[in-house]
Amino acid sequence: MTVSTDSPPSTAHSAARPVANVGRPFRLTVPPVSGFLRPRQLVVCAALAVTVFLTLCWDVSVGAFGIPLTDVARALTGSGDPGTLLVVQELRLPRAMVGLLAGVAFGMSGALFQTMTRNPLASPDMIGLTQGAGTAVVAGIVLGWDFGLGTQALGLLGALASALLVYGLAWRRGTTGYRIVLVGIGVSWVCLSATDFLLARGGRFQAQAALGWLVGNLNGRDWQQAVPLAAALAVLAPTALLVGRLMRTLLLGDDVAKGLGTRVQTVRLVVLLTGVGLVAFATAAAGPVAFVALAAPQIAQWLCRTAWPPPLAAGLTGALVVLVSDVVARELIPGTELPVGIVTGVLGAPVLLWLLIRVNRAGSGG
Repeated sequence: MTVSTDSPPSTAHSAARPVANVGRPFRLTVPPVSGFLRPRQLVVCAALAVTVFLTLCWDVSVGAFGIPLTDVARALTGSGDPGTLLVVQELRLPRAMVGLLAGVAFGMSGALFQTMTRNPLASPDMIGLTQGAGTAVVAGIVLGWDFGLGTQALGLLGALASALLVYGLAWRRGTTGYRIVLVGIGVSWVCLSATDFLLARGGRFQAQAALGWLVGNLNGRDWQQAVPLAAALAVLAPTALLVGRLMRTLLLGDDVAKGLGTRVQTVRLVVLLTGVGLVAFATAAAGPVAFVALAAPQIAQWLCRTAWPPPLAAGLTGALVVLVSDVVARELIPGTELPVGIVTGVLGAPVLLWLLIRVNRAGSGG
């Protein structure tokens, strides 16, 4: 293993940035892997990880039966009185874990899509993936087309089907991020229209059941949702980190990436499948929680001061956003547990407006 403090080549644009406080990148070589480590990014990820754990304990501690944080910490290690262990490990921890894991999946998938398309507005809930999952679930509830699969499997299949449709319609001797975004917006509106039609056709109780899932909801989640999501993340999260290094060459443009030896279409397909898998399993477990995949990567990029949304920091930021929103949803109105998607929607709308203003200023040269 060799360590070098040589910095990577910089451009005039990057040199103009105030990077004195970012920390000097250094090269870490562990054959056959070599790359640059950025101290600021490591510090941000460590701080986010600690904050996520503390927020998880806070989320578990609040409720009709309040539990001190010290007792929550003991219960997480398997010690404490039986009543506290029951409430923490069987009733509240599964819900919090679904929120944490779903936030990680949404954040990482958003980082992949935004980097692949070179568009900060590209996210699974903007290009039709979560809408496809929602249409499949609503069809299963209203029409009875569940085929014995359940809500999780229907959401997974719906997201995969919409992703294949977007990729197929965007294919023209290859794909580009621009075409994927445009086609994805069209597919998302088609799915939304189909969902509205199904809700109008269904009965009152069917519509209420569908709406409770469509807004993104952690109420009633247990280990049956948490375990499959954790297993999916164990495979997809490392894949997202591995393809992230290859994907950064796409930021230079397809022609430059090809000149550097990158198989552009292969990398784009692998990134698409990885991002779809992340958002599909997260949506199947927690529903289409709005704006997390859009906002978390941009917040992580701002914190890390990088030219692209870092997947690991984006995932941790997504987990933090979902956990904090879950606490707010449970405590905002006494005696009522709001769906977490309502809170993330309220928090995410200002971020979307900020992104639109920033993109508009960049396009006008302001």
